[in-house]
Amino acid sequence: MIVTVPTAHSSSSILGFRSIISKTPPPLIHQSFFLPAKFSWSSTPLHFSLQNGTKLMASTSTSVANAEFSEEPATRVKFLKSVDLPGCSSSLSLLGTGYREKVFAIIGVKVYAAGLYVNPSLLNELISWKGKAKLEIEQDLALFQSIYLSSSEKSLQIALVRDVDGKTFWDALDEAISPRVKAPTPVDESALSTFRSIFQGLSLKKGTLILLTWLEPSKMLLSVSSNGIPTNVDATIESMNVTRALFDVFFGDSPVSPTLKSSLANGLATIL
Repeated sequence: MIVTVPTAHSSSSILGFRSIISKTPPPLIHQSFFLPAKFSWSSTPLHFSLQNGTKLMASTSTSVANAEFSEEPATRVKFLKSVDLPGCSSSLSLLGTGYREKVFAIIGVKVYAAGLYVNPSLLNELISWKGKAKLEIEQDLALFQSIYLSSSEKSLQIALVRDVDGKTFWDALDEAISPRVKAPTPVDESALSTFRSIFQGLSLKKGTLILLTWLEPSKMLLSVSSNGIPTNVDATIESMNVTRALFDVFFGDSPVSPTLKSSLANGLATIL
């Protein structure tokens, strides 16, 4: 279920986000919005998400049982608004969602839904884009490059909406990554081999979650789970070329999920 802040509070909600960027404490009226502990105004982490770029949603729930979700409209997949992921130092918050569609015999088939989670502190690094419209942000590769190069943790959560053979999933991903890795080095080849080995022989059922978590630009964690949010790290990918290529697959000028990039741009245009 999508929960939105009532219209009467929408303007104050966005103001709460702007206060994150300016590092000015939010007015007392915004008691439902909290900044990350690193800002020292509250120990409760900020939970945020934007859906369809129109309504701001927030939650201060700290347990999965009471957690709020945001639904990706096309696939009806529900994403937690805030998650604690293996390998991450703090909670990450949902910023945008979309879906991946493949065309078979002119018929579009949805393969998975995806959501990008970020550390809310990353917004401080995007102040240069304050006031930009959604289309400007979506077409500005420099902004997405800044997100990739940020040392703030970020994670792409992929939720399969149909059964997929592991090899087939990897082959499709590799087909997108390989052209983006020019003249791969031995380090790149090793990273791709590690990546490939995780999916070989797997039968990825509908509902399987795959996490691609960037701890830093050149270091990415890979986790796969068929039973909710993964609790373990299955592989560590350390190659600037490979991790950059993977980010470009989703947020470059020819993204495999245009809806995800559009949702993210819409969210940033609203928040900034």
